[in-house]
Amino acid sequence: MARYTERMEYRTFPGTDIRVSAVGFGVWTVATTWWGITDRQVGIDLLRQGLDRGITFFDTADTYDDGGAETILKEAFPGRRDEITIATKFGYDIYAHRPDPNQRERPQNWSPEYVRFACEKSLERLGTDRIDFYQLHNPRIDALQRDDLMAELEAMKASGKIRSYGATLGPAIDTRQADEAEYLIEKTPMDGVQIIYNLLEQQIGAPIFEQARARGKAVLTRVPHASGLLEGNLHADVTFAPGDHRNWRMTTDERKRLWLDRGLKKIEKLDFIAGQAGRTMSQAAIQFILSEPSIVSVLPNIYDAPQLAELAAATDTAPLSASDLQKIADLYANDFYLDDDIIAEAAIADQAKAALASR
Repeated sequence: MARYTERMEYRTFPGTDIRVSAVGFGVWTVATTWWGITDRQVGIDLLRQGLDRGITFFDTADTYDDGGAETILKEAFPGRRDEITIATKFGYDIYAHRPDPNQRERPQNWSPEYVRFACEKSLERLGTDRIDFYQLHNPRIDALQRDDLMAELEAMKASGKIRSYGATLGPAIDTRQADEAEYLIEKTPMDGVQIIYNLLEQQIGAPIFEQARARGKAVLTRVPHASGLLEGNLHADVTFAPGDHRNWRMTTDERKRLWLDRGLKKIEKLDFIAGQAGRTMSQAAIQFILSEPSIVSVLPNIYDAPQLAELAAATDTAPLSASDLQKIADLYANDFYLDDDIIAEAAIADQAKAALASR
């Protein structure tokens, strides 16, 4: 079996013996067609290559491909359960409601009876006797406030069916999730929370990290590359294949401008953390996230072997320096000075017009 030389970093969920690779693997990209993988064997091969490169943490959900993103782990790792750490999710009632073709949310069920049923079905699909991190899938605050649900999860934890539990907040990033994360950290017995967080989208993570550190709660992050912007291969005229979930970001010219056009301009200002610094932009994006101690794992979207090799090697690059982090914080706090640039460009244009008019 091939083994590689990258130095993978490993971190532990606070207060537990659950140890995970700092770079994890979001299974949805290899078990759905949203990122262009239509051959299941390709997905299985990528999962195995991930483990060979030191990735031991695999995050999935029962709703992805209606269970197919759980069974793929059983297919990829027969006899290797003790080598991997599995996170999965529950809450969407996939048994009573069919998936929406437009990827809209299905009805959720947070009753203790349903969570027991959903857990047993996930254990069966995963081919295991325990789930390492069991997550409410995109709950709102009312679900987090359910004492009966927390009691049931505690009972499942005591029985060994789950080793820890928490919540994934979403689906898309929303400022309300900072309040949900704060409530989870301060008011519930949950072990951790998964959020969207990256160089360009820090509004959920920044308000909660200090609390997470103080309360001993694990933070997981997904979308570390801002849906591809920070991978370094998008351009202003990019088009995505039908079915790619990023198409929803560009349904109008204004939405395209706010996400893609401004995003690419922001990335130009982050060149100092890549290139000559000895990292690719993708690797720098991961190192930025891992600079926060409460974060135990980053869950990138992995969809081909070269990208897998690049991301698995991210922790083998130099961490960002304190000055790098300070400069990033200043750029983010000032929206990367894009409006100042627009004003400056307009002034230069006006000067050029005036010069031409005076001739």
